[in-house]
Amino acid sequence: MSTNGRKNSLTIETPEGVVFSYELATPVSRALAWAVDFAVIMAASSAGASACQTANLLSPDWAKALGVALYFAISTGYGIVLEWRWRGQTLGKRLLGLRVIDAQGLRLQLPQIALRNLLRAVDAMPLFYLVGGIASLVSRYGQRLGDLAANTVVAHERNRREPDLEQIAPARYNSLLAPPQLAARLRSLASPEAVGIAIRAIAQRDGYQPSARVDLFRELAGYFRSLAQFPEEAVEGLTDEQYVRSALRVICGNRGAANRPAPSVVVERS
Repeated sequence: MSTNGRKNSLTIETPEGVVFSYELATPVSRALAWAVDFAVIMAASSAGASACQTANLLSPDWAKALGVALYFAISTGYGIVLEWRWRGQTLGKRLLGLRVIDAQGLRLQLPQIALRNLLRAVDAMPLFYLVGGIASLVSRYGQRLGDLAANTVVAHERNRREPDLEQIAPARYNSLLAPPQLAARLRSLASPEAVGIAIRAIAQRDGYQPSARVDLFRELAGYFRSLAQFPEEAVEGLTDEQYVRSALRVICGNRGAANRPAPSVVVERS
């Protein structure tokens, strides 16, 4: 759906044919999220300004300059740090259920986050985000100038209902649960986008051409393997598809199952 050329959703198709659709944030929801972030920034800046008052003893001009520099560092660093640490979210976006994502569906990179936040000063000109507001209204995917430069969009969080793992990744035991520290690392580092792709790939695996299916699961398994290096005895005998299913069990499965004993080598059956 679109209005006057402006899209309400962003559709991304991977080379393997997996299609994802993201509902784009409206200008109103983005404004509300920014209002929350602005309140946090102002509170932090106010606390910083109070700390700068001691500089008045040396020079009022130095104190004023220090206050301006501190406000710039807080207002810019706030978005950069949180969006990097929280994978595209700030406090305001988290409360409103929004997230910054790469417009091509790739992993969000730090330079993109830095660029879109540094250009926020331009979007805010001359007052009340007039430039950014106009850009978001006329751009196809509701992007302000910072988003256009960084190739990012702001979208609503995807539905995170617990997947039916008994159907998409059935397994009585999971050898990847044996090293609890590595399992915890895998859970904490796996991006929501990659997990969503893996779940969709498992659910629709029978509809892929054999070669595309092999390539897709090779790529997904490589991603999950890069996050946590499990010992050889835990992964011996697992195909790429089985590894992805086991990884999903670790990330999305019943946490209580993590405490069950598992044999040293387990191969999940399709």
